[in-house]
Amino acid sequence: MPPSRNSAPPGPLPSSPSPSARRPTILLTGGAGVLGRALIDELATDFRIVCLRHHTPIDDRRVREIRADLLEPGLGLSSADLDRLAAEVDLVVHSAAATNWKAEPDAIRRANLDGTAAMLALAARAEAPFFHMSTAFVANPLASEEQRRFPGAAAYLASKTAAEQVVRDAPVPGVILRPSVVMGDSVTGRIAGMQGLTRALGAIVKGQVPVLPGAPEARIDMVPQDVVAGAVGDLLRAGVTEGEYWLTAGADALLQREVVDTCLEFADRYGPRPHPPRLIPVESVHRLLLPLIEGPTFPESLRRRFHTYAELLLVFQRSLPFESSLGTPHCGSAQSKADLRQALVRNLTAWSTGRGGMRPDQRGRRTPDPRPAPHPQTQELAS
Repeated sequence: MPPSRNSAPPGPLPSSPSPSARRPTILLTGGAGVLGRALIDELATDFRIVCLRHHTPIDDRRVREIRADLLEPGLGLSSADLDRLAAEVDLVVHSAAATNWKAEPDAIRRANLDGTAAMLALAARAEAPFFHMSTAFVANPLASEEQRRFPGAAAYLASKTAAEQVVRDAPVPGVILRPSVVMGDSVTGRIAGMQGLTRALGAIVKGQVPVLPGAPEARIDMVPQDVVAGAVGDLLRAGVTEGEYWLTAGADALLQREVVDTCLEFADRYGPRPHPPRLIPVESVHRLLLPLIEGPTFPESLRRRFHTYAELLLVFQRSLPFESSLGTPHCGSAQSKADLRQALVRNLTAWSTGRGGMRPDQRGRRTPDPRPAPHPQTQELAS
């Protein structure tokens, strides 16, 4: 019996079918991640997908898995298997990355930089175009004080910036993709793994965040996972093999006050609205608040929570909008503020019923409406 399509084959890779007998083959890394799962949903109809995975199985019958290690010579595969894989691959989509900012900075740099170089070497061997999943936040370099306080975030951004240059210098055609914060699905709100920003927004709903770093008018650029995956799919199907694409909300990104208001309006559906968090200017965060919470008298649990939120929001907010390629030829659909606000409410609805969401007794108070609550200004005009 041949090996199942959702597990790594026990022996050498099978011979490739002739190009005329199959759909184009994509080699995907990071298939077990939030964006990787969305990419599989988007691409499985039009492409054969081979996923390199390390520890976490993907367990999806639409893909074939190969266990590999991006930091080992030859990806940890035999030379014969590496040759067979290269002969089979038409396109490489590199979505794997070290995104846990609590890891050692050197480990983050090595995974993101050396891992990209290893996949580029395979793409060159396969003579296949290379699609590199970077981040829009390479445009947000941290100040020296922020680098000292948040070494994990600093290492992540620096490694992604360096990896982009490696892609530009490579001998294969390369596409650099820069998504902003990836939210859950725009329709279901579901997400494969709970993101740090989702936890922060859930804490606002629960009234657990007395203060937040950043100005009310700062932009929090978030885009649903299916929108990002759709843009990548459009580029692949159109045969695009070069360029840099910003998969962001751009000028329509929600402002921090709009995000907070949406969270508080969502909380109304379960009971009394929690007290809104006080928004602290970034300069005051560095000069006053962070030194205060780092002192010995501050409760450890609250210190950790605020430090995490400060790290996320200081990286993920901007005064000026990102560029956005969404809605341009072969690059998905642009997102309006109304689209993003609706997606945020659906993400909060999915969060509220999952682990870490609202308690069963809280969920029973009212049945949440998946439709976004009217914006206060819209409500005024309608009344």
